[in-house]
Amino acid sequence: MRALRRSTGSGRAAALAAGITCLLTIGATGAVAAPPGPHTLAGSVPSWATAANDQGAAATDTTVEGEIYLPLRNADQARALATSVSTPTSPNYRHWLSPQQWIQRFSPTQADLNSVLAYLKAHHATITAVPESRQFVVFRTTAAQAGTAFGTQLHRYVHGGRSVVAPSTAASVPAALAGKVAGVSLDQGRLLTHPDLVKPDAPSPAPRKAAAATPAVQTPCSTYWNEHQVTVPPAYGGNTRYGTYICGYQPSQLQSAYGLTTYTKHGVDGHGQTVAIIDAYASPTMRQDANRFSAAAGLPQLTASTYREIVPSPSQFTDQALCAQPSGWQGEETLDVESVHGVAPGASILYVGGTNCGGGLDVAMAKILDRKLATIVSNSYGNQGENLPADAIAGEVNEQMQAAAEGIGLYFSSGDSGDEAAALGYPDPDFPASSPWVTSIGGTSLAVGRNGNYLFETGWGSSRQQIVTTSTGGLAYAGALPGTFRFGAGGGPSLLFPEPAYQRGVVPSSLANGHRVSPDLAAVADPYTGYQIGYRPIVDDATLQTGDYINETYGGTSLASPVVAAQMAIAQQLTHRTLGFANPTIYLTDRYAPSLFRDVLPQNPRQALAFTSETTGSSYLISLDTDTSLTTKRGYDDVTGVGSLSLNVAATLLRR
Repeated sequence: MRALRRSTGSGRAAALAAGITCLLTIGATGAVAAPPGPHTLAGSVPSWATAANDQGAAATDTTVEGEIYLPLRNADQARALATSVSTPTSPNYRHWLSPQQWIQRFSPTQADLNSVLAYLKAHHATITAVPESRQFVVFRTTAAQAGTAFGTQLHRYVHGGRSVVAPSTAASVPAALAGKVAGVSLDQGRLLTHPDLVKPDAPSPAPRKAAAATPAVQTPCSTYWNEHQVTVPPAYGGNTRYGTYICGYQPSQLQSAYGLTTYTKHGVDGHGQTVAIIDAYASPTMRQDANRFSAAAGLPQLTASTYREIVPSPSQFTDQALCAQPSGWQGEETLDVESVHGVAPGASILYVGGTNCGGGLDVAMAKILDRKLATIVSNSYGNQGENLPADAIAGEVNEQMQAAAEGIGLYFSSGDSGDEAAALGYPDPDFPASSPWVTSIGGTSLAVGRNGNYLFETGWGSSRQQIVTTSTGGLAYAGALPGTFRFGAGGGPSLLFPEPAYQRGVVPSSLANGHRVSPDLAAVADPYTGYQIGYRPIVDDATLQTGDYINETYGGTSLASPVVAAQMAIAQQLTHRTLGFANPTIYLTDRYAPSLFRDVLPQNPRQALAFTSETTGSSYLISLDTDTSLTTKRGYDDVTGVGSLSLNVAATLLRR
């Protein structure tokens, strides 16, 4: 981790320099030197907190969330152990630790935690969460109090189109805490963490005009690939007839396409396995909505024993405005729950909600890890690229290593904005999916036939070009194909993490160039070949009042992650084995038996779908597999990883 090493190294260098100065003073004068200076936390300033983005000092009474990260004891041993228990060629493979063993061997001591808590309370901070693992502390304070406690000044910066608070200079703590504090986050940019889901149609800022009410081409949605076709101007391969977009696949179609139907009909449906799901906040009607959805889809009902929630009360929700409100996460939670249940209807589901989309998500993760409440955790959210402070990234990586050591697989969606270059000015994969300690799930466009048969998958990257009516009554495109990029799977080489050993020999060296590359696996994500969910949307975030039950089609790698997690639950039931952190096994299998994965390939000629927007009334040709700089290729690629899974593949992974 280049940036993490640089930040940690500079902190150690500062401490070392202070120690050397003290020794020189004693040797020269024979007197006791002054106490060493403060310990600088060089990784506390985000890269975007620059003079160009600076809006000046934050108001002193601005409330901010902070998080202090305590260092692991024997961190090198912890890393080595997490690696060995996850590597099939290791004699320690699957010899996992219990949460209690992890805490006893590697967690910070209670005494160190007490010192940190005392310091925070002395500076009037309110402690909001401390996990059983003692690896971090989440607190709330004011900008003025945070500045005093950490020797910095908080400013407002323009970031991600929002005005957010961050430290203007590196934070510090007294020298007495130097060995007890690994880092601190005062960065409110973390609260822009977003769910990775998209709908086929973007919201329109205003009702469509009457002039746009008649589309150039009528495109009723299809319930399966090519159910409806329309004639459009010649495009790829000279084709003039294209299928229309999918209304939203049903659970039975995903089960059949991914080779699960025979198993689920005979009770191999995830029974005895628990899939945990983490998001921010909590839908007030989740189980009721899922059961109405299940009744319509012919799925078993979720009961008090097969669906559990660990969620904050609405009074504990914080930072709703920056975090896109509970209503902004409700569709994500619903998609996660209903897709896991749709693919693995016998699996138990544990939903753990965060108080917000920052430290609250870390706390939610810790609740699962510190009690090992599940061995599969689906996480459909991410940062925009890796532009978090190094301290925050290092704190999350420690949690991820804990999961690996305990035999818990973390699955993260790779993102929905391709290489993020449009937003950041440079290509960068989304964190946490870019971490070498999680399984990153990319996206595909999935074609399911009339009988539920798998036709093909290609990389998810959607561009659209409008179809217009010419003055002579014919049809034409408003510009050159493929048109404007809409959304697509994230991925690419990390700017922070070096190439993990498990990727060598599978990921092309020209792509990795010595770095971790994501994603690792992929599943359906394209919203134009998406998944139909049912729920009662929140219409008032202040009261969490909900409206009428509706059906909507969603996609994004937010769909792909729970689909893969559900497949793993079925495979674990089938083989009576737990996979844990999957990546070393995935890449070892691909190295020696690549045919076991469904290699997701470009289609020749390129596939496309016709689509009519409900908000604008315009008709479009949606070109598939048109991501940003990320490209679908034979073998490993940075859109779909090593490919998609069928149950046979997942079972093979577990039997190694």
